[in-house]
Amino acid sequence: MSDPRDGLTARRGALRLMAHVLRDGRMLDDGASGLEGAEAARALRLAGTVLRHMGRADALLKQRMARQPAARTRDILRLATVELMVLDAAPHGVVHDAVALTRSSPKTAKQAGLVNAVLRGLADARAEWDALPPPALPPWLRKPLAKAWGRDRLEAIEAAHLVPAPLDLTPKPGVTVPGAELLPTGSLRLPRGQVSALPGYETGDWWVQDAAAAIPARLLGDVAGLRVLDLCAAPGGKTMQLAAAGARVTALDLSEARMRRLAENLERTRLTADLVTADALDWTPEAPFDAVLLDAPCTATGTIRRHPDLPHLREARDVEALTELQYKLIDRALGFVVPGGRLVFCTCSLLPVEGEHQVTAALGRHPGLVAEPPDPAALGLPPETGSAHGLRLLPDLWPERGHMDGFYMAVLRTRA
Repeated sequence: MSDPRDGLTARRGALRLMAHVLRDGRMLDDGASGLEGAEAARALRLAGTVLRHMGRADALLKQRMARQPAARTRDILRLATVELMVLDAAPHGVVHDAVALTRSSPKTAKQAGLVNAVLRGLADARAEWDALPPPALPPWLRKPLAKAWGRDRLEAIEAAHLVPAPLDLTPKPGVTVPGAELLPTGSLRLPRGQVSALPGYETGDWWVQDAAAAIPARLLGDVAGLRVLDLCAAPGGKTMQLAAAGARVTALDLSEARMRRLAENLERTRLTADLVTADALDWTPEAPFDAVLLDAPCTATGTIRRHPDLPHLREARDVEALTELQYKLIDRALGFVVPGGRLVFCTCSLLPVEGEHQVTAALGRHPGLVAEPPDPAALGLPPETGSAHGLRLLPDLWPERGHMDGFYMAVLRTRA
C-alpha cells in the first residue's frame, strides 16, 4: 500500500523545480538534486507538465481571481490545475495537498482559503479548459517563426509542443526492440517508459536519440573506414551512430562532465571513439578528417516539446551570441576537412538565423564551398522537409506518429 504522503512529497518537489526554472532561471533537470528514484521522476514529470501547459492554466485561473496571489501560491494553483485538467488526478487528493502546501509556509498560509475556493470552482471547468488554445511561444521566438513559417505553421508547432515526446531509440544495425515502431527514418519509437528496463539496454544494442537528431549522421552515407570528427559531440548519440557504422571517430566537446557521460555511453554500447576534451576554436588536429559533423550550440528551440522549461529560460539576446559562435565554429570546422571532404552542419533550432542563414552565409564567404542538398525521400522524410541547401524539420511533422524535434541540417563539400 502506497504512503499517502508520497503525493505531497512529489508535489512539494515539483514546486521547488518550478521555482528553480521560473525564478532562478535554471534548467529543469538541474534542480532535481535532493530527489531520488520514483519521487524524483514524478516531481520532474509534474513540473514539466505544468511548464508545458502553464499558459492555459494561467488563463483559466485568471478568470477566477481578482488579483494575482504570491508567486508560490500561484505555482500551487498552476500545479493543481494541470493535475486536474491534464493528468486527471483525483480532485480530493489534489485539493487537499494544494491547501496543505499553501498552509506549510508563513508567506502563503493566509491564502489557503483562496486556494481551496479556486480549485473547488474548477469542477465544472473542463469544457472551458478544452477550448483554450495551446500556450503561445514567447514574443522573441514567436515573431521570427511567424515570419519564417507563417501563422498557421506557427500555431501547428505550438500545438505540437503540448504533445509529450515519445521515446526514440537509435539501434545498432539489425537490432529490433519488441513493441517498438520502426519509423521511416530508421529510428525505433516507443511510448515513454523506463529506459533501463527495455530489452537491449544492458547489452548496449541501442541508445536514446530523437528521430530528428539521428538524421544528420546519416547524411554522410557510408562512413566505414573514414576518419570522422564529431564536434560538440556530447552526450554522444551521433558519435555512437558513426562508430556503429564503421567510422574511425574522434569526438570532441568542451565539457568534461558531458564527455564523461559520452564515455559511459560508449562503454555501455561497446563502441569506440577517440575522445578529446577541448575548445574547438582553439584545438588543432594532427591531420585533417574525411568528414566533420558539427552539431553546433544553439537555442535548442527545436526541443521544446521535450524541454518545456526552455521558453522560460531563453531570451532574444541569447540568439546573437549563439549565432556568432556558430559562424566561428563553421569556419573552424571547414579547416579540419580534407580537400573535397564534407561538413555536416546542424542545429536543433527552429530559427532560420541558426540554420538556413548560417549555411547561406558560409557559402558566400568560402569560395569553392558547395551545398549538397539531401533527398528527403531517401531518408524517409516528407518532401516538404527539403529546404534551402539542406533539410528543415519542424515539430508539427508526423502528427500521426507523435511528432519530432525541430532541426536544420546541411551537407557542405569543400573544394577538391
